Amino acid sequence: MTATTTPGTEPDALPRLVDVIDQLRKRCPWVAELTPESLVGYLIEESYELVEAVETADGGPDSIAELRGELGDVLLQVLLHARIQQERGAFDLDDVARTLTEKMIRRNPHVFTPDGGLVDNEHVAAVDEIEETWQAVKRREKPERNSPLDGIPAQLPALMTASKVAMRVQGLSAAVETGPKTEQELGEMLLDLVEATAPGGLDAERALRDAVRRRYGPSRPAGASKLDYC
Repeated sequence: MTATTTPGTEPDALPRLVDVIDQLRKRCPWVAELTPESLVGYLIEESYELVEAVETADGGPDSIAELRGELGDVLLQVLLHARIQQERGAFDLDDVARTLTEKMIRRNPHVFTPDGGLVDNEHVAAVDEIEETWQAVKRREKPERNSPLDGIPAQLPALMTASKVAMRVQGLSAAVETGPKTEQELGEMLLDLVEATAPGGLDAERALRDAVRRRYGPSRPAGASKLDYC
């Protein structure tokens, strides 16, 4: 009988994957021709597929396998980008991991000391306290950012942009006094609005994007709290 190995339990799986990518860059003409620019479309598509896998996961074996596969596809994009930059002499995967590690340590002082050790403290920080600290560190890292739109990719969908900007301006714990109280209510309201304007040929995506830029760009509106413009 041939022994089988459960996916994810193979020894040194990540180094083996890195080696596979390296060999593909050297030996596969199609992979060898990939560039950061040509990978963008794949990254967007794979990211949306991962979102769908997360949102439709029901805990069953099929959905778990789907989620594992989609995570792998997004990881592939990271590995390819890192490999290409390594070939160009810019940075490698270790540099990416090192940069992320440093950021996580720097932005979570309730867990880590500045040198990366663990904080010896019995106090358990509250979630709002953690968020406040995270945003404060980000502001120190990017002091030049003072607009709600700073740091938000121009390619981000308009609704995501509007939601992120509103959160920055109003604050993470702003009380909800009016409007929908649940995501289901919000979804129905948004759908009703789009359906009502569709017959007139109005582009909801473009309309919202333009409204956000008019209201919040290029500088922060008076009275807006300076949160994480990063």
